[in-house]
Amino acid sequence: QVQLAESGGGLVQAGGSLRLSCAASGRTFSTYAMGWFRQAPGKEREFVAAISGGYSNTVYAASVKGRSTISRDNAKNTVYLQMSSLKPEDTAVYYCAAAYGISMSGRDYAYWGQGTQVTVSS
Repeated sequence: QVQLAESGGGLVQAGGSLRLSCAASGRTFSTYAMGWFRQAPGKEREFVAAISGGYSNTVYAASVKGRSTISRDNAKNTVYLQMSSLKPEDTAVYYCAAAYGISMSGRDYAYWGQGTQVTVSS
């Protein structure tokens, strides 16, 4: 079992940057693919980015590609999402999640964090 805790959210002006972190419990962190998802008020949860357990594969949603970078530090059991050129439409609760294989579908993720709020002001 994996427990996940996100941090790093907050209020930022449009055009600014944030780095989200997700700390995981457990000794098998490196075996999990990790993903970031987000959910804005009144909208469905959507995929943001994912990274495989072995670092080699990453995938991004079109809406954030080129503005965001997902990375992980397996020694620290932590996955990061660096976001730049933030837009008001990036405002959402951001969740990290763990899966047995890299995927863009939330249904493939077995473990979820509680989320961290990101608010981008115009």
